[in-house]
Amino acid sequence: MQKRPNIVLVYCDDLGYGDLGCYGSDAIRTPHLDRLAEEGARFTDWYSNSPVCSPSRASLLTGRYPARTGIERILTGKRGSAGLPSDVPTISSVLKSHGYRTGLFGKWHLGTHPDNAPSAHGFDEAFGFLAGCVDYYSHIFYWEQAGGVNPVHDLWHNGREVWRNGEYLTDLITDRTIEFIEASRNEPFFAYVAYNAPHYPMHAPQRYLDRYPELPADRRIMAAMISAVDDGVGAIADALKRKGCYEDTIFFFSSDNGPSTESRNYLDGNEDKYYGGSAGLFRGHKASLFEGGIREPAIWSYPAAVQAGQVRREPCMMADVLPTILDLADLPPLSSVDGDSVSSLLRGGEGMARERLFWSYGDQAAVREGDWKLVLNGRIDFTETAPDAVHLSDLGSDPSERVNLKDEYPEITERLRRAVREWLEKTKNEGNI
Repeated sequence: MQKRPNIVLVYCDDLGYGDLGCYGSDAIRTPHLDRLAEEGARFTDWYSNSPVCSPSRASLLTGRYPARTGIERILTGKRGSAGLPSDVPTISSVLKSHGYRTGLFGKWHLGTHPDNAPSAHGFDEAFGFLAGCVDYYSHIFYWEQAGGVNPVHDLWHNGREVWRNGEYLTDLITDRTIEFIEASRNEPFFAYVAYNAPHYPMHAPQRYLDRYPELPADRRIMAAMISAVDDGVGAIADALKRKGCYEDTIFFFSSDNGPSTESRNYLDGNEDKYYGGSAGLFRGHKASLFEGGIREPAIWSYPAAVQAGQVRREPCMMADVLPTILDLADLPPLSSVDGDSVSSLLRGGEGMARERLFWSYGDQAAVREGDWKLVLNGRIDFTETAPDAVHLSDLGSDPSERVNLKDEYPEITERLRRAVREWLEKTKNEGNI
């Protein structure tokens, strides 16, 4: 029987749509990711299933909308906190059941309790942190509690706390991934490489800062952090080539949501400029259901099967990753997933017959149907509490969502609002099944 393909899934944190060279950055140089895109398929309309980290990661790993994973908000980093239920199938648990050796390197953020830890979801090897963010050198997480801030060290290897004080976490994640690849024998492997960059705190080694002397301080630190990730991707690709398995490895790269406003105030009073991160031409940011909060870079590479040099414009989502991996690996599909396999697109085929994509976060909801995009604020009762509470855009002519067409196209607005209501009710009733 033909050997199953290896799988490397690289997920960044708070990376904006416009933060890579191959996605139009005029400042940040990402030659390794650019090459990966040239050797595979670059998607222009790929979406996270949530504008924040925990629900996005839950959808990525389960193939479900966040409401059906039980994770719809950012999870606390307090030790012992519950998270993704262990009975929900994940990429790792499914691949493990088919003989894959599985490893997580980097950010988990799907629960800190042992019942929800990586080992409860099929990971044989796990090195990284369990909460939402850590200092890049001390690996301490600072979470707020009544009366102040509580510092908690958060670096673990297979459930055991480890101390690597002074070592840059991006480099540690890359190094442990390469060790995992080099230690592989005859069994296929799955490596989930969850870089925390470029999430705050804004830390980067001087050698990366020195690459960008021409940039202002905010762009310089962001560019340095992303360059470290880009070098990590290049080093992982080199390790696969040394191992002789690059051609037979499925490689997926993306990020959980758009650029963050958490680490600083708006620059120059401009709500579309954040700490060095860029959503490109899109409106919105992390925690927003406008395009800047949910549209992400997405690159697939699999030299043995994926047609090189593609630029795909079909709307797709993170929940598509699991069914796509199973399809490309010739494994049985999972029932009860919301995503669809995009393997036919990766092989150069025609577009997918998908009618709509949906989102929900807090008091926001959104739907995309073709080029129409409806964003609702105050979704619980759908009352218009602000002029922009209902925003209809034609992404074909207005990808930045600057013009509100709700009054010009009331029938389309009402149809999409009704579709959102029905979807919300359906996912609420189905829950975690």
